[in-house]
Amino acid sequence: MVEFSSSGTPLNRDDMSAALDLIGADEAALWAVLSVETSGSGFLSDRRPKILFERHYFHRLTAGRYDSNYPQISARTAGGYGLAGAHQYERLELALTLDQSAALQSASWGLGQIMGSHFEKLGYESPTAMVETFANSEGAHLKGIADFLLAEGLDEALRQKDWATFARVYNGPNYAINRYDEKLSSFYDRYSKGIIPDLSIRSAQLYLVYAGFSVTVDGIFGASTSKALQAFQARRALPVTGELDEATLSELVA
Repeated sequence: MVEFSSSGTPLNRDDMSAALDLIGADEAALWAVLSVETSGSGFLSDRRPKILFERHYFHRLTAGRYDSNYPQISARTAGGYGLAGAHQYERLELALTLDQSAALQSASWGLGQIMGSHFEKLGYESPTAMVETFANSEGAHLKGIADFLLAEGLDEALRQKDWATFARVYNGPNYAINRYDEKLSSFYDRYSKGIIPDLSIRSAQLYLVYAGFSVTVDGIFGASTSKALQAFQARRALPVTGELDEATLSELVA
């Protein structure tokens, strides 16, 4: 049994600094990648890592032997994704009953949507080890992204803002169909002008999501975040200020 749900600890400054030291890129460039891949956090509200199950990977890893009976999760071509979120785990769970290792390798995981098939490049002995480590924290996701970029030689492309090269390797040869390189460039332009997510606010937002509130995890303190904080403070009998203070953050973490 694979443990998909764990602590789900949000990204912190030490995590970001460690990743940036590894790849030598600026923070705006790394945030551009994260924004294109998951546009928010690396976890669902139940603390399972965000995933996307790729049926063409499962087809390849199982030599197509499940194509006829399970075309929704095993096929020569990509697609057939259905809804994002929990539905992807429904697809994964079905694949797990057929071939656990192939199933875990056929999903992309967490903040950077790193395929489980890259577990060895990230230094894990098995796809299960990678997945269960990713379940612990977004910091593990970010370390995985940095290790993957180094393994693929993409750290240089990220430093040079060579978005086309980066997109071709990271997203695949058909990256232009989804304008992946253009999206990277657009997000980088935004972040390089100084609108970098505040990691303390972002952590509070993710914990609010875990607590059942509908909040965008973007590291920007706005009206919806303040409203959610007020509701949470009232729930926990804290002073209802709508502001993020140490007492509120401690209650959120708890």
